[in-house]
Amino acid sequence: MRVATFNMQNLRLRHGHFDGARDADVDTGPDAARHDTDDRRLGARLIAEAAPDVLALQEVFDRAALDAFHDRLLAPLGGPRYPHRVCRPGNDGRGQDVALMSRRPLAEVESHAALTPSDIGLETPRWMTPGRPVFRRDCLTARAGPLTLFVCHFKAPYPRARKAWKVRRLEAEAVRRLIEARFPDPAAALWLVLGDLNEPAAGEAPAIAPLLPPFSVDLLGRLPPGERWSWHDSVSGGYGRPDALLASPALAGRFPGARPRLHRAGLGREAQRHAGHRFEGTGWHRPHASDHALLAVEFPGL
Repeated sequence: MRVATFNMQNLRLRHGHFDGARDADVDTGPDAARHDTDDRRLGARLIAEAAPDVLALQEVFDRAALDAFHDRLLAPLGGPRYPHRVCRPGNDGRGQDVALMSRRPLAEVESHAALTPSDIGLETPRWMTPGRPVFRRDCLTARAGPLTLFVCHFKAPYPRARKAWKVRRLEAEAVRRLIEARFPDPAAALWLVLGDLNEPAAGEAPAIAPLLPPFSVDLLGRLPPGERWSWHDSVSGGYGRPDALLASPALAGRFPGARPRLHRAGLGREAQRHAGHRFEGTGWHRPHASDHALLAVEFPGL
């Protein structure tokens, strides 16, 4: 089984047309809009190149956008088709949801968008309104064969970095509680936390520490440090690794050779740290598939 995660950077269908892989506060106007369809075609090529069996997605606005992307752009490329697709409404005020596409049936699909701290035995922090959901988007769970997936997109570290750290820490604690509630012995079960956890590359102690080793095995940690980056910020020029593949100890132990592959062929050419293959038509910043790479990992025979 090949499993992948990809932040699509605002996949939205508006009046029958796709918005591009861009953020409105960074890239606006008619010149930007010219590249929207090109962006989405590059995203489809990236997924077709990686050919995952199960794909977790972030920043998908709704099921209609997901279906249109699959049917109109991805399927015509002749690669894998994904008959099993899930995108549930989350809590993001802009409409950015998490989603799943799978070649194999998905079982036990569940959104946790409505989950509150008290639902899982966590104390509501003083800074948080009582009854407010834990997740700023969602934690979408599903089982693909023997593997249980926890698809996440945590709070970004802005506009107030310290407050955002607290939100991410609560989200990480909540995902851990969900795992512990599902499995009597989490270390012995087969599960994978994947998605955009939005942890900065450097700075203070990681907010997502409750999910990190020894509770899990960071599969990106199996790569050399210089190869772990998955995101480029065209404004600051910085690089980071907000995207994650955190495997249970049992899953990592069963597949000691499972090393993620980062598919960067759709990144804008201003991400000069990537000196490898790029798709024809990729521009300086735009067109591009996303500001994130696609991360894929193989679990043979799973």
